[in-house]
Amino acid sequence: MGSLIGQFVLPPNNGHKIWEDSSFIKWRKRDSHVPLHCHESVEGSLRYWYERNKVNILVSKDAVWDDDAVAKALDCAAYWVKDLPFVKSLSGSWKFFLASSPSNTPLEFHDISFQDSSWPTIPVPSNWQMHGFDVPIYTNVVYPFPLNPPKVPEDNPTGCYRTFFTLPKEWEDRRIFLHFEAVDSAFFVWVNGHPTGYSQDSRLPAEFEITEFCHPCGSDKSNCLAVQVMRWCDGSYLEDQDHWWLSGIHRDVLLLAKPKVFIADYFFKSNLSDDFTSADLQIEVKIDHSAMKIDNSIETGSWFKISEDKFIASYTVEAEIYDTGSCYTSNERSNLLSTSVARLQLTNSVDYRLGFVGYQLIGKLQMPKLWTAEQPNLYTLVVTLKDASGNVVDCESCQVGIRQITKAPKQLLVNGQPVMIRGVNRHEHHPRLGKTNLEPCMVQDLVVMKQNNINAVRNSHYPQHPRWYELCDLFGMYMIDEANIETHGFHLSSNVRHPTCEPVWASAMLDRVIGMVDRDKNHACIVSWSLGNEAGYGPNHAALAGWVRGKDSTRVVHYEGGGAQTSSTDIVCPMYMRVWDMVKIAEDPSELRPLILCEYSHAMGNSSGNIHEYWEAIDSTFGLQGGFIWDWVDQALLKEGADGTKQWAYGGEFGDTPNDLNFCLNGLTWPDRTPHPALHEVKFVYQPIKVSLKEGIVKVITNTHFFSTTEALAFEWIVHGDGYELGSGTLDLPTLEPQKSYDVKWDAGPWSDSWRNSDATEIFLTITVKLLGSTRWAETGHIVSSAQVGPFPIKHEIVHRITEAGNAAALSTQVLDDSIQVKNQNLWEIKFNQQTGAIESWKVAGVSVMTRGILPCFWRAPTDNDKGGESESYLSKWKGAKLNNLTFTTESCTVLDVPDNNLVKITVAYLGAPRGEEKSSSQFKVDFIYSIYGSGDVILECQVKPSSDLPPLPRVGIEFHLEKSMDQIEWYGRGPFECYPDRKAAAHVAVYEKDVGSLHVPYIVPGESSGRADVRWVAFRDSKDGCGIFASAYGGSPPMQMNASFYGTAELERAKHDVELVKGQDIEVHLDHKHMGIGGDDSWSPCVHDKYLVPAVPYSFSIRLSPITAATSARSIYKSQLQNKM
Repeated sequence: MGSLIGQFVLPPNNGHKIWEDSSFIKWRKRDSHVPLHCHESVEGSLRYWYERNKVNILVSKDAVWDDDAVAKALDCAAYWVKDLPFVKSLSGSWKFFLASSPSNTPLEFHDISFQDSSWPTIPVPSNWQMHGFDVPIYTNVVYPFPLNPPKVPEDNPTGCYRTFFTLPKEWEDRRIFLHFEAVDSAFFVWVNGHPTGYSQDSRLPAEFEITEFCHPCGSDKSNCLAVQVMRWCDGSYLEDQDHWWLSGIHRDVLLLAKPKVFIADYFFKSNLSDDFTSADLQIEVKIDHSAMKIDNSIETGSWFKISEDKFIASYTVEAEIYDTGSCYTSNERSNLLSTSVARLQLTNSVDYRLGFVGYQLIGKLQMPKLWTAEQPNLYTLVVTLKDASGNVVDCESCQVGIRQITKAPKQLLVNGQPVMIRGVNRHEHHPRLGKTNLEPCMVQDLVVMKQNNINAVRNSHYPQHPRWYELCDLFGMYMIDEANIETHGFHLSSNVRHPTCEPVWASAMLDRVIGMVDRDKNHACIVSWSLGNEAGYGPNHAALAGWVRGKDSTRVVHYEGGGAQTSSTDIVCPMYMRVWDMVKIAEDPSELRPLILCEYSHAMGNSSGNIHEYWEAIDSTFGLQGGFIWDWVDQALLKEGADGTKQWAYGGEFGDTPNDLNFCLNGLTWPDRTPHPALHEVKFVYQPIKVSLKEGIVKVITNTHFFSTTEALAFEWIVHGDGYELGSGTLDLPTLEPQKSYDVKWDAGPWSDSWRNSDATEIFLTITVKLLGSTRWAETGHIVSSAQVGPFPIKHEIVHRITEAGNAAALSTQVLDDSIQVKNQNLWEIKFNQQTGAIESWKVAGVSVMTRGILPCFWRAPTDNDKGGESESYLSKWKGAKLNNLTFTTESCTVLDVPDNNLVKITVAYLGAPRGEEKSSSQFKVDFIYSIYGSGDVILECQVKPSSDLPPLPRVGIEFHLEKSMDQIEWYGRGPFECYPDRKAAAHVAVYEKDVGSLHVPYIVPGESSGRADVRWVAFRDSKDGCGIFASAYGGSPPMQMNASFYGTAELERAKHDVELVKGQDIEVHLDHKHMGIGGDDSWSPCVHDKYLVPAVPYSFSIRLSPITAATSARSIYKSQLQNKM
């Protein structure tokens, strides 16, 4: 009968395209279930998890990014089945042919005798677009095909796969199942030419029984497996996520061999006592006996209850919990030391349909080791099916955590505690493999996340690889597991009803939620089920919520659609809500659900500004419980150009249309998981040990953990005076219990002697918290938290002074027709252009230092956030005001020689106007007053008067150019990494040294970058002779925003990729009195908070420039320019 139906269902057929029928979603596909391992024994189960939990983070540091590593990883993609005697991986090299559409596939390609010798091969798992077939497509909202559900384009690339396999003799008398972990998007299967099944849903398994179609186990005959995969199907309308559209068999393919009667599924639950000292355990086990004939087993109707007296007399089910502290003895691998901590007893049978019977087992565990993200304690659950003689018939196992998820007014509780969700959204993405996700990459993701204090992940926006869940259980990560349902593109049309409101889509949507829950239900890491993402809201979602709540009462339900506050969500879960709005909801007494942002802080390019303000609100407002940053990784694909140049490619760069360009680049890391600078800020706001000042004199250290003391942590301190270390040591604190604080008086701490007699002008204290021992995710000494407080008040009055000239009489000024030359013998020489008033050159000890400068600057290379908002964007308004095309004309340039003071004053008046409009308009009036002293010190006073009708400005500062040899930079300010006015909380104030080239941040799409905030002074030196220039804020002016790069502003704006940047002939330097924040609340609207805007108002500031030689240190120059009056 199956084959007859298959002749209709599978192509070729009578013209009915089942991949365009939203009511037909599967054929011969088995029910979803937890991953099955087909163990032979209890000991085999325990040994399996002992080996499985060995994760080498050092190997995973390099993950699989280069060609050789990728090939090696693909070869062992399913290596974990090697210890499972009844599981076989079919992953490897398959024959492949890409047809233009389902109707153009090779005739009878699924037949055993079909000749495929001319076909190329492709690795399985993989996406075929990553191997030269077809093109990747990136879209955010719009579908890559016309919105005409359930129809898809006739031009529908279709992959034809073929491979062969044999079955071992040991599998004889067993039932054989073909298991696809995930295939994108819909596929047909044939085994030995027999129609075997059909499935869709690109992110969940599809499993088919193939026993009847296979050659006998142990036979020399190879079995032919043929698969036809369509790129598009009606299910694609439910998969409109913001990521690459890629196709193929992208997860593992397995063969499972089960006995005639076997464990088909099981569901583990735990319920903790009020004091959390004991746990009631419950397991529901589903047994498949559909291959056996049992009389009198069917009752009237489509559902039935198995005749218990007949079946139970033949089989029994046992379940036992083992402590995962089990290990092998050192001298004999086969001797497994295991501790059974709980044995569950059979209680009730459970109703299932024909061919299945269910059992419920219960037990109790005293003093359980509870699972949390802080302390991810795991047990091994082993479920055994035995026959009447007590022989093991089948055995299954998984890792389980004992924990409890509950709700309280405005709180989500884990084991009774309102944990903070310090989360991130994660797509499955590999720059070379697309959606194929390999274990070393998953491990690296978790290691980098944990090392940066991320404790939660939202699987955006679909169920992910099964190993990901095991690793999240193991490493400790709270998770929202999300159904593969997104229909964002329907929002663009008013002519097509949304699937969530259409009954015809209900079955497909429910099938996806059931598949997710049934596969992942035993994972401790999952605290919430999500009903999808950006899929609207209607009756279908209400039904999904009802099913999930009925199936699993041990977790909460999450869904943002419909406004994030519908009855179908247990959490208020908005996306990109502003700080003040989420505080308003939390303070609303009628809203009793906690607010956890499902997406916030859009990390596109140079972004993540304001995140500290989110966490100031979250930490201080009851009812706010964290959120998930968007998102983890820049979703670029590696592309090699005709000249061999490799680059990170984004939408549109593969000839794909439609596309959303670089909107896929929203990560906290580059595609190879190298962290963006913003990840430092995330680590800071997420850090569990907080340090703060109280009333200016008392230092408060708070342990914000909910389940961990500070026993495993070491505290270290360091005091900096004017950026240099004055002292350091360890801080001996009593062990802090969770949620407890400890005060240390500033003037009585172990650091007090280090600063008491210092003549420093400002003092900072830094507390660093490190691991005393190694963990699964970090080595001993890893920095968990680091915070700087200060500057502390000092009892000094600071005055600026001018360094006395070594030979004041040698100061000379020469005014020529086209230049003004000021010098002090051979110590230094500055030449101004007489017409423009700009410095043409600056020499120190005969070495050229400055090539161009100094001019006002109000422009920056636009960031992605600057571009967000279309006509309302900052960039649009800047360009409307023609700030990108400013030119400065000199109104006047005067020279005043004051020989009695060894001083020359040059005053330059500028008018700034759009190029070509110099005579008709004026947007800026700028006065520069240079005071040049015999010492070589130059005090530049800047007066800026912008037109009042201008929009907020990108920056207010000066720009000049240094010789490219001036590439050694030292600065006193925030660092060492890139930071900006609204993203600098993690950057400590100190003195740092680098070379200019290393300051560059290679964002995939260039823009404003590489800045350093709150810079007191900066020194540039020639790498050979040490000559250079020193610059500092002067006369009460606040610290500067500093930027130095071989890539000028114009070049950063021109290039579409970092690899396209061309180094300039010199170093472009910006010293800004004001610099606009970078924003980050989102990337599609003006999102810089008011306090970080630069309004078009008058500004006055001063900068000091001084020559520097190898014989002088920047520190001595700074100290010589400041004087402490006691």
